[in-house]
Amino acid sequence: MKLLDCTLRDGGYYTNWDFDSELVDTYIQSFNHLPVDYLEIGYRSNPQPDYLGEYFYCPVYVMDRLKAESKKKLAIILNEKDVRAEDVNSLLAPCKSLIDLIRIAVKPANFERALGLSKVIKKMGFEVSFNLMYMSDWETFPKLFGLMKETEGVVDYLYLVDSYGGVYPEDVRLTIKRVRDKADTKLGFHGHNNLEMALANTLAAIEEGVNIVDSTVTGMGRGAGNLKTELLLTVLNSKGLIEFNYNWLSKVTDPFQQLQNNYEWGTNLPYMVSGANSIPQKKVMGWVTKRFYSFNSIIRALSNQSQGRKDNIELPVFVPNNKFDKVIIVGGGPSVKNHKKAIHNLINREKDNVCLIFASSKNSPHFKSNDYHQIHALSGNEGYRLENTFSDLNTENRIAVFPPFPREMGTYVPKNFENKSYQLEEFYEMKINNESATALCIEIALLINPKEIQFIGYDGYDGIVSEYEIELFNENNIIFEKLDELDINFYSITPTKYDQLQVKSVYSELS
Repeated sequence: MKLLDCTLRDGGYYTNWDFDSELVDTYIQSFNHLPVDYLEIGYRSNPQPDYLGEYFYCPVYVMDRLKAESKKKLAIILNEKDVRAEDVNSLLAPCKSLIDLIRIAVKPANFERALGLSKVIKKMGFEVSFNLMYMSDWETFPKLFGLMKETEGVVDYLYLVDSYGGVYPEDVRLTIKRVRDKADTKLGFHGHNNLEMALANTLAAIEEGVNIVDSTVTGMGRGAGNLKTELLLTVLNSKGLIEFNYNWLSKVTDPFQQLQNNYEWGTNLPYMVSGANSIPQKKVMGWVTKRFYSFNSIIRALSNQSQGRKDNIELPVFVPNNKFDKVIIVGGGPSVKNHKKAIHNLINREKDNVCLIFASSKNSPHFKSNDYHQIHALSGNEGYRLENTFSDLNTENRIAVFPPFPREMGTYVPKNFENKSYQLEEFYEMKINNESATALCIEIALLINPKEIQFIGYDGYDGIVSEYEIELFNENNIIFEKLDELDINFYSITPTKYDQLQVKSVYSELS
């Protein structure tokens, strides 16, 4: 049986396939002393529109360097959905004498097409592996098992890939037996760890006599990640099946554990739910890593998806009962607190003619008065945040408004707003992102039809900012550009770094 480590390929989903060269050197040198047969170093890919790093393309100089340093067989993977037979020569001719095994990531629906791709690759002299995805869904493709005999002589390894991380050892055993009834091709297993079954499932595959299994250092891999290489080696060592020097295993594990502190791969409740319900974890990974959705929101979205529901609640459509000359949209920046006295003076001078709309609950504690109208725009996880901010909030003169139905994350209505919550019928002007709090606030404001819209707490960011903050900043600037095309006067009355947002001092409004 062979062992394959695919850390640089599968771990790239967190690093965008960029890895520090010293880390890669440590990885290669350590594995030279460990009982692993193959190292999968990344993808070979046709050009893609977004930025994807070094190990997504594996340029020749990368393969040259790793071939010179490594004593192991090297593998790369092709994503079948993006590669056709006519692409094979340009992608793989430079890999000859450098790469031993070409793996093909194959969706069950594309099995027959992938066979053609495999035949071309096999003729070039490479070992070939089919990584057949979505193992827990194979039953939904009735022709699939009948086609597996076609892999004989064309594919060296046919992998069972538990893409959702939701199978159990008995599923692994049963599926292996079913495949063997149809084909005499060598088998492999690649397990994901959503339900923390990757080790148990891999051991079951080994007991059934598969020919190759995968793992990654510290389990680094898409979503919940994979079987940990260090765990698999330790277990096999304890059974007397392999021997190695643990110093080398520790040397490669330590730097990846530091990476894990930054990227936080590994299973959690959302990944567990997605695995148990065979829900693709690509979107779940985006929700989890961006960190602006709570686990409650993600679980609700997964629950809706697993039950085939678009959303769990549909609300009455928001129709303004009052018209106001001025709307003030409140962001989450610290300038609201810094200029709170002036802002309150401004509101109190014309409170019957002003409506506040909150894009964030962060600054809502500064506006506890019920003497003026307030609307809480609840996109994303904002319903939970509002409830946590105001557990005993008096909702007189307050309502909540949600984005249009259905909402991607499902709907959570705060307890105090159960009879005071509405939804937009649709986004009429700000058709940019239905999850954007700023876009939602502006749509609400436009329905109120004020003479002007003022912004407070839209400060922007100083210094080093996160990827999410950069994304939010850029999105808001696009929204302000869009607002500028409409016939409405708008500006910020607190300091802002948004280029598209003109500024007038709140103090000039009071003079």
